[in-house]
Amino acid sequence: MLFLISNNVSMKKFSFIKIFIVILLLISVWAFLIEPEIITVKHYRLNNEKLAGIRVVFVSDLHLKKSHQSKLKKIVYKINKQKPDIVLFGGDFVNHDSDDSLDIEKMAFDLSSIESRYGVYSILGNHDRWFGAEKLKKVLERNNIKVLVNSMLYTDIGTNRIYIAGIDDLMMGSPDINKTLKNVHSPVILMSHSPDIFPDVPKFVDLTLAGHTHGGQVVIPFRGPFWVPSDYGSRYASGFVVEDSKKMIVTKGIGTSIIPVRFNCLPEIVVIDFE
Repeated sequence: MLFLISNNVSMKKFSFIKIFIVILLLISVWAFLIEPEIITVKHYRLNNEKLAGIRVVFVSDLHLKKSHQSKLKKIVYKINKQKPDIVLFGGDFVNHDSDDSLDIEKMAFDLSSIESRYGVYSILGNHDRWFGAEKLKKVLERNNIKVLVNSMLYTDIGTNRIYIAGIDDLMMGSPDINKTLKNVHSPVILMSHSPDIFPDVPKFVDLTLAGHTHGGQVVIPFRGPFWVPSDYGSRYASGFVVEDSKKMIVTKGIGTSIIPVRFNCLPEIVVIDFE
């Protein structure tokens, strides 16, 4: 009798282990092979009279590998489908392993197909600087993508003059927010690769855009991001942030860094409609 009970318990335990292994395998397939390839479009509507009627598309952290040529074409297609007025890139175009990065000439050529009424602007991320900031900057600008490093440009849309400002990378560069915003006044959209600059952003900036965090890449249900590359923990992991009347959007980005995994943290293209 005791043998039968013991054998029954062992069988149940074995069945539980098999189920657990199957679930773990399914989660791994999803997290490593499926979710990282899904590109969603995240929409925001923001009230701002000075920017009303303008649509901005923001994309960051592509981390393009040699195998991502078709993925890049899909990204460009999705951007163009939004019919943007302005397209902004938050940096980290290249993969952290430069030997496995998509050729930057091919990358820039595909990005030159972006259809934006008032231009395409970008900043550089920490991986871009590891790769070679000046080289990448020249290739991007040769393909009509204006790269901002502690600098700004403006564009006139109707009777409105809109300033686009970009600060250098916080980790690998020399960010200078005062230099970046010198002689700039509202309306201004500020790009920073890392969201950690946000506490230092002056109040007259209408919107700060950032990436770098990837939303944590792995988000545990009911707990939040497993780890976020930020001095503020998960405070600026992703989404719409309002602090001290200032506004920031942090995108989850497109690619992955270090470990090619995403779980409960879908890649995204951000679309912002001002009204």
